[in-house]
Amino acid sequence: MAGTSSGIVAGLTAAALGTVGFLAYRAQATVPAHLGAGPAAHATAASKAPRDRHNPTALPNGSGTGERVVYSVDDDRVWLVAPGNRVERTFRVRPGTVDPPAGTYWVTSRSNAATGTDGIPIEHVVRFTSVDGVTIGFSAAVDGAAAGMVADAGVKTGGIRETRADGDAMWRFATIGVRVIVIR
Repeated sequence: MAGTSSGIVAGLTAAALGTVGFLAYRAQATVPAHLGAGPAAHATAASKAPRDRHNPTALPNGSGTGERVVYSVDDDRVWLVAPGNRVERTFRVRPGTVDPPAGTYWVTSRSNAATGTDGIPIEHVVRFTSVDGVTIGFSAAVDGAAAGMVADAGVKTGGIRETRADGDAMWRFATIGVRVIVIR
């Protein structure tokens, strides 16, 4: 009788795994192309994008085309780029303690107001990925006082802080689905 029971359990387990595999395949096959790839599907090499030595605020070559937010991890700078590679605005930022890898992402969520992982009230939060459970996104401190502070290295933070004026510009520009290109 024991052989029959274990055979039934093995058969049910195989059927369950087959069903889960089939459903996973069907779910993946029906996801729209712009969502199915995931945020880091087009990760780029970690080499530094070429810069214009005579104009350090110029949009780096190799940072993509079309409407996008370009974030340089090495330069702590953001470019808001309109169609036709026209830079609408560029500004310095203060990163958190966790950096996103270089690659292509999309704005996935936004919040008008929140509290940062460092306990500071923030506004105009534009999120685009997460790294090891830490959400990465742009934001501005509500009182502006935290804009120049150095992030506490003991706390994992993914907030990339902007001034309030730059945060307003980011909020207007980076709606859900806008590309975010992270470069070195």
